[in-house]
Amino acid sequence: MKGELEKLKIQAFAEADYSGDKLSEFSAFVNPNELTLAYEMEYDSAQGSGTTNSRMDFKQIKPGDLNVTLFLDGTGASGEKIDVQTQIEAFQSTTGYNGDIHRPNYLIVAWGSLTVRRCILKSASIAYKLFKRSGEPLRAVISATFTDNSDDQTRVALAQDQSPDLTHSRVFKAGDSLPNLCHEIYGNAALYTQVAKLNALHQFRNISPGTRLLFPPLEK
Repeated sequence: MKGELEKLKIQAFAEADYSGDKLSEFSAFVNPNELTLAYEMEYDSAQGSGTTNSRMDFKQIKPGDLNVTLFLDGTGASGEKIDVQTQIEAFQSTTGYNGDIHRPNYLIVAWGSLTVRRCILKSASIAYKLFKRSGEPLRAVISATFTDNSDDQTRVALAQDQSPDLTHSRVFKAGDSLPNLCHEIYGNAALYTQVAKLNALHQFRNISPGTRLLFPPLEK
């Protein structure tokens, strides 16, 4: 809703094309101060014998990495008291191994104007910073690296930024309507009921301007 602090969200899906309902969602307790996006171009160097320079022929763009540091504070100093271990388990459950699909979940990371990223968890470390006398953790820092993940259909769609095969993030503005946005993105206004459900909207006709909505791939 308008005026509320928007939190970084990590959503988990079971399907490689991110279809179907999300399995779970983890929201950052404190938004990160820094996000690092790393990407690498791969080239073939064509260099003749006895030459000093080479011609760099483009080969591919490797999957990019998103590095995020998440701070968890269970002391109540920030005005909200949480159970640190419960939050860590929620992060691990959302991003980690899923026995039903025999692999880690497929993830979407979204926050503010950051481009919605389809990814998987590449690595994570947890540093516990403060404890109660009982040994219960009061503060922890999660350092996570996510790497881009795209199925074949999505890789083709990436050449078209407005493709309905990609997840889009839109900020709802005055004068917008959910059916019109669905028509713009999917070419089918009737999909507004599915989008409303995925965004946990109970009153889709009374969406507050400034609300960020996710429009994932949907079957028409």
